[in-house]
Amino acid sequence: MGTPVKYSVEHALQQLPGPAGERFVELLRHGSMRTELYAPRGHDPQQPHAQDELYFVQRGSGEFVQGEARHHFAAGDAFFVPAGQHHRFENFSDDFATWVVFWGPPGGERE
Repeated sequence: MGTPVKYSVEHALQQLPGPAGERFVELLRHGSMRTELYAPRGHDPQQPHAQDELYFVQRGSGEFVQGEARHHFAAGDAFFVPAGQHHRFENFSDDFATWVVFWGPPGGERE
């Protein structure tokens, strides 16, 4: 039948935390694209990534720090983060969960 092409937030959350306490789970992959559900608890320890990324907030609210900017967010919001840029979620609610899509070459796509 091949690789599944559909996942739900509920299905992804059932896989968290991962075996080593991971707060993300990769669900879809095709070429350079991969899609994860990210649901940190307490704090967001992530570092800049090698690829461009999109976040689609599914649950919760809080603040998204991107470089020097700080943005309030809620379910339904989306953010673009270019490869290599410092970013993190702060002051987020306990139910926070977001899809994250990575794609493109290391260093990000060029305009």
